Amino acid sequence: MCLFLFFFPVFICSFMVAAPIFGYLGDRFNRKIILSCGIFFWSFVTLLSSFITKDYYWLLVLSRCLVGIGESSYSSISPTIIGDLFTNNKRTMMLSVFYLAIPLGSGLGYILGSIAKDAGGHWYWALRVSPMLGLIAGTLILIVVPEPKRGIADHITGRIKTRTSWLCDMKALAKNRSYVFSSLASAAVSFATGAFGIWIPQYLVRAQVVQKTAVSCTYQPCSSKDSLIFGAITCVTGLLGVVIGAVTTRLCRQKTERADPLVCAVSMLGSAIFICLIFVVAKKSIVGAYICIFIGETLLFLNWAITADILMFVVIPTRRATAVAFQGFTSHLLGDAGSPYLIGLISDALQESYATSSLWQFLSLGYALMLCPFVIVLGGMFFLATALFFLDDRDKAEKQIE
Repeated sequence: MCLFLFFFPVFICSFMVAAPIFGYLGDRFNRKIILSCGIFFWSFVTLLSSFITKDYYWLLVLSRCLVGIGESSYSSISPTIIGDLFTNNKRTMMLSVFYLAIPLGSGLGYILGSIAKDAGGHWYWALRVSPMLGLIAGTLILIVVPEPKRGIADHITGRIKTRTSWLCDMKALAKNRSYVFSSLASAAVSFATGAFGIWIPQYLVRAQVVQKTAVSCTYQPCSSKDSLIFGAITCVTGLLGVVIGAVTTRLCRQKTERADPLVCAVSMLGSAIFICLIFVVAKKSIVGAYICIFIGETLLFLNWAITADILMFVVIPTRRATAVAFQGFTSHLLGDAGSPYLIGLISDALQESYATSSLWQFLSLGYALMLCPFVIVLGGMFFLATALFFLDDRDKAEKQIE
């Protein structure tokens, strides 16, 4: 846990710094080449990090930093290529398929990494599997994936004659109310998922200690059962959430043109209810807590692909890579870059007077995690604000395109 809490900010910080750079490049140069180079770079750095010994710990830290740079390249650019290949409901579906890779990749990472570690007898073998898959993916992108003209799906014919400056792009995005509010809502999702990934397994362990169905772990290594169960739930709910979100949005568009932000808002507010119930139920029933986690996370992950689709509607094609990059920057800066530490600080402050009490350790962490539902409700409010301005901003983008 301590190592993760150390490596995680190194990765996130490098990701945040690099994302705006790749956003700028992605709006001006060949995206397919940038995308494949980023994947190749990520693969080579990950592979080389598996050969670092414990005597060169600083190199391992540096490698995590470089991995963040590689990952920011394709996470900033990939959605914009999809946005230029498809439009309307088909684009929503394709973006959903793309975002399915997040939970699916996480689940396969746990499985393949564990198998590789067991087969090779050491953890570094886990870092030698994914680079091979990355090299295959990068090669296929170069060979198979087309490099569409920016805006071709939006019926922009020929090359854009005037290229706006980066400063002009940033001013336009800052004035785009739908983009700003949906980015803040995305940060709320990131805040909750970042905190949950670190602290919910520990919270459930403490709940079982209070129920006297488990004993407190005082010596490493501790049981990872709850972490594995939570990881499996997160993978499944991610898959379900993305699919349900795409289908729900497609149906709701037949009733209202504001369907995208409204579906996100309702799912966020519903998620907050079930996440609150986790802290009510956990003291009596671990199974009940897992059920609340399952429903709450499914509703929370509903908006992954929809948020990206909102961006495609309200931002012109020649500005989308920059928009995606800064949305990711904002999400991490205001979200998971700090939420695990904030929750930990609040919990430590609450349990300071009763440090030896198992009940108070459980309650203090629960009280700290209660901040997450409030942030999620705030995110739901931001999506409602997005719905207010969505049609105006979409029409402005369409007029610019025409």
